[in-house]
Order: sequence, then C-alpha cells, then structure tokens
Amino acid sequence: MSTTSARRPIRFGLQIDPATCDMATIAGEAEAAGFDTISVGDHVGPDPDSPMVTLAYLASTSERITLGTLVLNNDMRNPVQVAWEAATIHELSGGRFELGLGAGHTPQEYAATGVDFDPAAVRKARLTEAVDIIGALFRGETVDHGGEQYRLGEARLSVVQPPPRILVGGNGTALLRHAAVTADIIGLQGLGRTKPDGHQHSVKFGLDHLENQLAVIADAARGKDEPPDLNALVQAVEITDDRERALAELVDRVEGLTVDDASATPYLAIGTVDEIAHQLIDARDRWGICYFSVRSLDLAPVITRVRRLE
Repeated sequence: MSTTSARRPIRFGLQIDPATCDMATIAGEAEAAGFDTISVGDHVGPDPDSPMVTLAYLASTSERITLGTLVLNNDMRNPVQVAWEAATIHELSGGRFELGLGAGHTPQEYAATGVDFDPAAVRKARLTEAVDIIGALFRGETVDHGGEQYRLGEARLSVVQPPPRILVGGNGTALLRHAAVTADIIGLQGLGRTKPDGHQHSVKFGLDHLENQLAVIADAARGKDEPPDLNALVQAVEITDDRERALAELVDRVEGLTVDDASATPYLAIGTVDEIAHQLIDARDRWGICYFSVRSLDLAPVITRVRRLE
C-alpha cells in the first residue's frame, strides 16, 4: 500500500505552540533532541504567535533544523503573499523552510477576521488553486492565473533554489489527488469532521480509512518521478511500560476505535521507547509514512532509538 520508497529515512517534526514555549531556546532544544523540523500552526487569536513572524525569529536562533508551517490556513492570505513570505524566510534561514498549507476549518477564526466561511469543498478548491500558484512562483515562473478562486497577472518572485518544499494537509479524494501530483509532502492527521466547537475533531484512526486514502494518493501519483513524502501528525505521545493499559483507556474514550487499530495507527505513539520505535518503522515499511510530527519533546528517546534501528 506504500506510495513511496519503503526505505526512505524517517524524519521527525516538532509542532510547537509559541505561546507556551521558551522561544529563545526551543529551536536549540528541538535540534538537540534530534528533530528534523520545527513547525508552527496557524490559529488567529489573542496570543502574539503569528506563524511566519515566529518562524523568521526561529531562523535566527537555529542552525540546521528545518522551519515550517503545519499548516497555514490558506483562506487567511493571498497565495502570492504567502509565497513571498515563505521565500523570504527560506532565504534568511539558508534554505531551511517548508511551507505547509491547509484549507482552514475553525469557524471562529473566520468570524474574527471577517472572512467568509465557505463550504469545505470551496475551501479545498481554493487551496488547490493556491498550491498551483505558489508552486509555479517557487519554480521561478511568471504567473498569469485566471481561475475560479484567484485572478493574478504577471506575478513573479526570486526564490532561493531548491525552493521550499510544499506540504498539503487535509483529506478528501479531490484534495488528496491534487496534492499527490503537486505537493512534495502530504500531511495526514487521522481527523474527520470538525465538531460544533470548531476546534475538536472526530477521529478516523481506522486502518481501512488510512489505506483508502493511501490508495487514492498512489493512484494519482502513478507516473510521477518522485511521489510525495507522507507525513503523519501524531495526536498523542505516551511513553509507558504498560502499553496495553494505555491503549485500552484510549479506546474507551474514542468512539469507534479498536485496540487493533490503536496499536498500529501512525497517529498514536504509545508504549515503551522500543515499542514506539518499531511501530513507526513498521508504518514506514507498510505504508510509506516516513515523516512523523508530534507536539512533545518527550519523543526524543524514540528518535534516538529509531536512528539506531534504521
């Protein structure tokens, strides 16, 4: 079912909340822990944690780690502006930027900014057009675009080569098929419909759902010289000597989740360091998922173990 080479090296990303981190030290801590990427989400709110500004700062406090967005809400910005800012951070960091984009999902953010909260299909269509535009700008092309969502004339940028890699996060057949052809990385998160609070999601950790998504991606990427990397946003990390108990407790809280699916899904990292390390390697070998993003530095010993096992 893998859409990529089963032996691509495993990469690790740390998604941070700037409002709760020591910004002066977090990049160095992530580098020391073995993470390959440090990323920031994008949720408009009261905290001073604008993602692109935050990442420009992190470029000055780090040396090797890739900087990225996981993910920007495409609806909040014009694609030319996004490409311009991404290209700037890419240059300031010495070519260490990775641009993650998503369709947006939180109604409150749209209300707060006065942006229309269109149906999901419209938001996803707008995202695919934006990815086409940004990709062309990153390749150094002059863009004249007259689509359903954007109309641009003679847009162009100077971008350090190789350009930022593009990650597209989301679900749905049309979006995944487009991302399989246009993106460098596809971000999978095992989440379903947004719940009424606008923040929480139903979960889709079942392996059937994952394999259906991967089949869509594999079919669309057929014939592409370099299929996209697959990223999994790990929703929970728990290092414990009692994996069976921890999984059983989680299954009791998550509707429709089985112990078998919870023990294999790439969206959970629960167990001993060795158990988690083998689970992630198995996910790479079975499905081609070679890039795991978490929200905790606690994964550091797992990273060390995976490096030794690879």
